[in-house]
Amino acid sequence: MLSADQLLDALLQRAHGVTETEAVAVTEALGRVLAAPQTSAITVPPLDNSAMDGYAVRVADIVVAGVRLPVSQRILAGAVGQPLQPGTAARIFTGAPVPPGADAVMMQEYCEAKGDDVVINAMPHPGENIRRAGEDIRSGSQILAAGTRIGAAEMGLAASVGLAELPVFRKLKVACFFTGDELVTPGTPLQPGQIYNSNRYTLSGLVNGLGCELIDLGIVPDTLEATEAELARASQEADVVITSGGVSVGEADYVKAAVEKLGRVEMWKVAMKPGKPLVYGRVSNADFIGLPGNPVSAFVTFCLFVRPFLLKRMGAANVLYRAFAVQADFAWRKPGTRREFLRAQLQPDGRLTLFPNQSSGVLTSCAWADGLVDLEVGQTVQPGDWVRFIPLSELLA
Repeated sequence: MLSADQLLDALLQRAHGVTETEAVAVTEALGRVLAAPQTSAITVPPLDNSAMDGYAVRVADIVVAGVRLPVSQRILAGAVGQPLQPGTAARIFTGAPVPPGADAVMMQEYCEAKGDDVVINAMPHPGENIRRAGEDIRSGSQILAAGTRIGAAEMGLAASVGLAELPVFRKLKVACFFTGDELVTPGTPLQPGQIYNSNRYTLSGLVNGLGCELIDLGIVPDTLEATEAELARASQEADVVITSGGVSVGEADYVKAAVEKLGRVEMWKVAMKPGKPLVYGRVSNADFIGLPGNPVSAFVTFCLFVRPFLLKRMGAANVLYRAFAVQADFAWRKPGTRREFLRAQLQPDGRLTLFPNQSSGVLTSCAWADGLVDLEVGQTVQPGDWVRFIPLSELLA
């Protein structure tokens, strides 16, 4: 068996990004991966502007608090004022360009309007409440690097420099199917021995959440012939094929055998809990990843291994999750022979507590958890110990 680190390294070595690109409107770019760096043709902000509603003044004119100055002009955002004459003030609003000659903006709370004049009731400092031209972006500077996953902030940043479209990699096509004669689609009455197919919905959410194009092939009968047929079809339609179930060593586990017949298996089994039976291989031109059938095992192995693999295939530059040291509010006295990932929740005091049932079949633990406690082989924990914690926010975005 490979260690978890060995498996992740091996998967990322085999993850080759898509090369086809397309241009999409910035409004449609959420979740896509930028195919080329983007630079700004403008300076942001283009002019010095006011950070507050108030009065633009010359610091030299305010020799003492309480000075009264005539208001010579009124400058709204979107308008450009006239040069500020010595001994006067300009009424100015947030975002409006600071007039030439002014070197401070006094917020209106420190000022008092008196007819056509204003009384400045505090001493200004040079540069006070002025946002300088170019303090955000300089013309010609790079604002987004190739490989960036576009989120809401990146969309706004692109729009702030006038970009209407962005070059992105095409969507990665991911086909999923699920094996097991015991599986039933929700909405269908359960017969004795049957269970609802939760993995289909968990993996659909995970794949769609990454911004991939999901090809949902549903449930496949537990026969080698049916598994081979669906695998052959999926490998022609998708860049990556993901299955759940049928990769262990049972008599009715046909997925691994089908991969070996139609392509090749390159890795099988990982020394971790939950999630030991995991398969990677190639079928035709598609990558194949076979996940365990237990719901928690499928969820955890997708988050830890499949997510970074898919992100790299999508062309993303940053694909690895981050882990943090957090204090435990639990005891773990069972040293394991495999690396273990425990479902945990952050408490209001900043410590971690465990879900009481860590079985790989208890999907409730994944919905309850904030993240995974990563325990090395043989590691035990006492309350107050610092443990390695991987937030689900690092694994689901």
